[in-house]
Amino acid sequence: MKAVVYEKYGDLDVLKLKEVDKPIPKENEILIKNHASGINFSDSGLVRGKPFLGRLWQGLFKPKKHILGAEIAGIVESVGNNVKRFKPGDEIFADIGDIGFGGFAEYVAVPEKVVVLKPANLTFEEAAVVPVAAVVALQGLRNHGKLQSGQKILINGASGGIGSFAVQIAKTLGAEVTGVCSTKKLDKLLSLGADHVIDYTKEDFTKSEQKYDMILDIAVTHSISEYKRALTPKGTYVAAGFNPTSLFLGPLISLFGSQKILSYLARINSDDLTYVKELIEAGKVVPVIDRSYPLGDVAKAIAHYEEKHTQGKIGISIVQTN
Repeated sequence: MKAVVYEKYGDLDVLKLKEVDKPIPKENEILIKNHASGINFSDSGLVRGKPFLGRLWQGLFKPKKHILGAEIAGIVESVGNNVKRFKPGDEIFADIGDIGFGGFAEYVAVPEKVVVLKPANLTFEEAAVVPVAAVVALQGLRNHGKLQSGQKILINGASGGIGSFAVQIAKTLGAEVTGVCSTKKLDKLLSLGADHVIDYTKEDFTKSEQKYDMILDIAVTHSISEYKRALTPKGTYVAAGFNPTSLFLGPLISLFGSQKILSYLARINSDDLTYVKELIEAGKVVPVIDRSYPLGDVAKAIAHYEEKHTQGKIGISIVQTN
């Protein structure tokens, strides 16, 4: 099969399209003919071996796993003897970031437990950009931020992959949503359901009189003290991803006063992915794709992601469909 492989850490030119052995599924695994994948923050960091702390899991001097890609969407080709919930021909999608990646390839063998049936109303390309960003958004809003109906939430970095899902999911939870993005993306946020939008090139929300019950921070553009100023007295600040300040100092800061400061890393959860699938099939959430690249252009896709001007997610098309 074809796969994008890297044997060492470095710049994006270490990514090479190669012929490699097709995986053989174990007894509890499913072999997927992969149709599409998506670009995520992890792909950018792992190819370079940054942050260095990540090498404790990925490999200190060179990567243990040679195929990146945390998201897949495809068709079940075969199943192991112990697989009960899926059969050949099923259309699925999954987040495989916690089990070694491998999405930038034509075939992937993955445990049954991480796989969910693909939303019936999405193409493979649309479904492939959902699993990571949508679940990160859901867990940040519901599990960590404890967002409640009627609360006011501000999403900083609302036009990107995580943010575009967060705007829509927050609306399904009954919140009043304010999205922060650049000028050219304001209309898109409104079309996704945002109640209010702020153009960060013209207005600093931390200096406004408006206060929020929750801030979901994806862009990380201000200091913790500035975010606290934008919160209600009992508000919660949640940083999506690895934010050293909120991760290490958040628990200490939260001891003083009634505001909460925290950071989180989302975990694979097929129940949460199923929850998102149901929202998508109900028409309440739609994936936003900035653009798609063929498998051989993964390096170009990551480079585009790193420019930080995307609107929604970047897709990788592996099987060309009409």
